[in-house]
Amino acid sequence: MSQQSTTAKPSLQGVRIKARKGAVKAQAKHEPSVFRDQLYKHLETVPEDDFDSFVTKLVQAGSTLEFLKYAEALFEIILVGGLIQPGGSYVDDAPMSPFTIFNAKDPASVEVLKKYVEVLNKLIRRYKYLQKPLEEQSLPSLLQYINRWSPEQRDKLAITVGLLLSQGIASTVCLQSLTKDQLIKNDASVTVLAIIFRAYLVDQSMDHLAAALKRGSIKDLLLFFPPNRRDSKILDEFFRKEGLPQVAEWYTKKQYALGKESIMAELKDLCEHQESAETIVAAVQSKLEEKPLPDTELIQCVWQGLIASVDWSGRPDQIEGLALREVGKFAPILEAFCKGPKVEVALINQVQVHCYEDTRIMKAFPQILKVLYNKDCISDQAIIYWYQKGSKPQGRQHFLKSTEALVKFLQEQEDSDEDDE
Repeated sequence: MSQQSTTAKPSLQGVRIKARKGAVKAQAKHEPSVFRDQLYKHLETVPEDDFDSFVTKLVQAGSTLEFLKYAEALFEIILVGGLIQPGGSYVDDAPMSPFTIFNAKDPASVEVLKKYVEVLNKLIRRYKYLQKPLEEQSLPSLLQYINRWSPEQRDKLAITVGLLLSQGIASTVCLQSLTKDQLIKNDASVTVLAIIFRAYLVDQSMDHLAAALKRGSIKDLLLFFPPNRRDSKILDEFFRKEGLPQVAEWYTKKQYALGKESIMAELKDLCEHQESAETIVAAVQSKLEEKPLPDTELIQCVWQGLIASVDWSGRPDQIEGLALREVGKFAPILEAFCKGPKVEVALINQVQVHCYEDTRIMKAFPQILKVLYNKDCISDQAIIYWYQKGSKPQGRQHFLKSTEALVKFLQEQEDSDEDDE
């Protein structure tokens, strides 16, 4: 049996083992102050209002400085003029950045701040990887410290955020930072939100803003108000006072839509369980206490909810008869909410649109009106007004022609009543 050799094994001399790039980055020091000082050197030679030169210098700096690693520091420097530490105060007594939105002239204006946003836009187009840190880290972080700055600086940042959102450079997800408890006190959050919305709506429509808020999961603007002021009327008054009636109107319509959806679902469920008319009316009135609706909106959603509960899978030649029976059955519920001529005309228009969309019962439209008239849901004056000038454009000529005989009968009856008097 041979003895194991005790001689040392040979080894390679002078060979450098190359570390992975990720390991090198992980071991590298994070020195935002050094990054800031280096960036300042690129920017400090540019005249204050030479925005094209600022773009050029920033793009050049990106080729030598680690913009991805220091993205948050970069946007803090551009947006608020320096590095921010937890709590919202500046890191040290370093001078304000040569290029920052806080350098814009007072009072803050959209036209001036658009030039700063255009610099950011061009920078992000050149270094696309900067967009994600801006909307996911920098903007949410800075907005939570919005009350740390002077009113003038706050307005500049809010306008800039509005412009960034309207141009699609960032998403509205960042606005969720404004719902923090320390910001919603004293209407601080909603005041900033109004400034952001005003800047956004300079170039975009309310529908565009509404779609952006939906994508950003901003579901209820009342969350930006203090808990003791979370009321739809207060919200409406606030935005109208701020010169944003379109926001107030949009929010009201959205609440109406939510209320209608809730009532329609409740009606469908109650009808499928064959509850009594009194129970159904009471349930709808209970829903109205939670989310009030205008009478004309209410009668439309009551009709839609009731009709949605009907099983329309019968034979085609029996559908019209089924529609008339169901309308007669629903009449006590409809009659409870037909409060006045406007509501009655709104109901007729809802029936018209429904018959237009469901061609199986289009021919039954005059008979449906007769049932509603006989059950005291609609008056002869409402039918005549609808016929003369209140009808919807959907299938108008067909429905007017099909109701000629009914309207003529009602007019003759009305004339004979006047003669008897």
